[in-house]
Amino acid sequence: MNPNTIILYNSKTGFTQKYAGLLAEELGCTALPLSAAPAGLSEFSTVVFGSRLHAGVIDGWKKARKLLRSRGAKRLVVFATGAMPNEAEDKIRQVWEQNLTPAERDAIPHFYLQAGLCREKLGGVDKAMLSVASWAIGRKKDKTPEDQAFLDAISRSYDISDPKYIQPLAACLRELG
Repeated sequence: MNPNTIILYNSKTGFTQKYAGLLAEELGCTALPLSAAPAGLSEFSTVVFGSRLHAGVIDGWKKARKLLRSRGAKRLVVFATGAMPNEAEDKIRQVWEQNLTPAERDAIPHFYLQAGLCREKLGGVDKAMLSVASWAIGRKKDKTPEDQAFLDAISRSYDISDPKYIQPLAACLRELG
């Protein structure tokens, strides 16, 4: 058991919760929804925050950042899950640039874990956003291969998650102690 690390997460469709649970099992620590975060995070040497990407933004990160710091988190590690494959390195780099300040990118280890899309568990607003995006791209006369790939990716549910994707994050956390 690793009592020095705690994993806190936001999960809308279950992918982030799944990865948080796998990571907790791998490391022998606790994973909890962010809403159940203990008041005294200073007792943990490392606090991991995980959430989904939503329109390029780490869902709940701004709120989590404030909460974690106000409760005494010493060292933060962040992971984000999403529907993009891990090979979309340029897009993933942009996600980190949009969500973390330059100082945070240097100080906070951060990881992207490909997960998937579960349209059935999305709320009405998210489904509407996907429908509008599908409609807009579908109307384009000269779709690029990227346009078509995006259209294909948002048109159905799929799961591209795999327990192996937690290994770099788990290795980092073991190294941090």
